[in-house]
Amino acid sequence: MNASTSADSSNLTILMELSHVSRVYGSGEAAVWALRDVSLVIRAGDFVSIVGPSGSGKSTMLGLLGCLDVPTEGTITVGDEEVTRLADAARTRVRGKSIGFVFQQFHLIPHLDAIGNVETALLYRSLKPAERRDRAMASLERVGLGRRADHRPVQLSGGEQQRVALARALVTEPKILLADEPTGALDTKNAANVMEILSGLRSSERAVVIVTHDLDIANSAVRKVSMLDGGIVSDEVLRS
Repeated sequence: MNASTSADSSNLTILMELSHVSRVYGSGEAAVWALRDVSLVIRAGDFVSIVGPSGSGKSTMLGLLGCLDVPTEGTITVGDEEVTRLADAARTRVRGKSIGFVFQQFHLIPHLDAIGNVETALLYRSLKPAERRDRAMASLERVGLGRRADHRPVQLSGGEQQRVALARALVTEPKILLADEPTGALDTKNAANVMEILSGLRSSERAVVIVTHDLDIANSAVRKVSMLDGGIVSDEVLRS
């Protein structure tokens, strides 16, 4: 991490920290180091892009940030909880409490309308149906889709489907929002709209992290982490 990043954000809450993390697939002569000795701090208020060519380690990094995988070496801390050695069920609990996901391909359920898709993120929480519905509607309105709540995915444009997926990620009020190529399936206009929404979601309590191969998208974030060959080669603050 460069000095400007540390100095500008040292007073903000650390939401996640990767410390000297490596991820190795295979063993012996067949071992592949997807990540090697990577350290990264995500703070509240961050709007971070992670960029790099194919094979740079972005996807492996995303899996670790999302607590979907564990490192071969090093530690990952979410809030004040070290998650590296937790059992799968415990990591799932941390993930559900703290992390929201947005994917390039939306992953919406075709037979459910927009509000039903958003509600799916709340099904295993102790909420009454009316409360689930109210929270789902509020999340849709947050991304400008309240009027399209009763439309199924096939009735929505690509940009609208991505915003439904974003509303679904937001409805659980995650501390960290991870977006994997969130504009990859969108045209320029819809991509700009989604990026504007994502930028507006960072707060004194939340960080937004996008993983992308698109330098223009990466440069629209506030902070850009560049990866190459399984390592971080730069960590820049682009704007305040």
